Amino acid sequence: MNVLLYGATGMVGQGVLRECLLAPDVALVQTVGRAPTGQQHPKLNEVVQRDLFDSLPVAGELKGFDACFFCLGVSSAGMTEADYVHLTYDLTLAVAQTLVDLNPGMTFVYVSGAGTDSSEHKGSMWARVKGRTENALRRLPFKGVYLFRPGVIQPLHGIRSKTASYQTFYSLSKPFLKPLRALFPNTILSTEIMGRAMLAVARRGADKPVLEASDIRALATTI
Repeated sequence: MNVLLYGATGMVGQGVLRECLLAPDVALVQTVGRAPTGQQHPKLNEVVQRDLFDSLPVAGELKGFDACFFCLGVSSAGMTEADYVHLTYDLTLAVAQTLVDLNPGMTFVYVSGAGTDSSEHKGSMWARVKGRTENALRRLPFKGVYLFRPGVIQPLHGIRSKTASYQTFYSLSKPFLKPLRALFPNTILSTEIMGRAMLAVARRGADKPVLEASDIRALATTI
């Protein structure tokens, strides 16, 4: 299996990259991002693309992939709705529309979030925008589209968040997250679980497109 990974330098993306490199049935992991990951591995290839909205210059390097794990995302804190739409909906669809043309047999996995609003009209701004993004992805003719809606994610294996406020939370809560995850396994996930669950849907699909935290955890055990 050949995998494309967007957002490999983020917290979730780092975890997904690790699991992909460990998976014996993954032959190639190609990351696409504005900056390299700094990692080296025989199965890893990196494409540095300064303008992620324009895939044309790297289109030749985006063919021949079985799955795309789209882990790019920004916090909506302090952002206008227009800016958040641009960096969430517009960017995701720009990439996805290119990929579906180049790899019609691809499985596309999108990291959304718990509380996303599928109606696009309720809840907070970020939830509406994420819902709009999810709905648009489901209309594209990929082999399969799976929408991951995690809540709290525990970073493992030395992984850190690039968002300062998130990293502060994880640093302060580190002594409590492991026991809390044991108490609430269907609520609190880990970067390891996220990566394994994505690989599971790339291999075998899932029985529904929208996957909440409990579904993600269950998928991670099917490897």
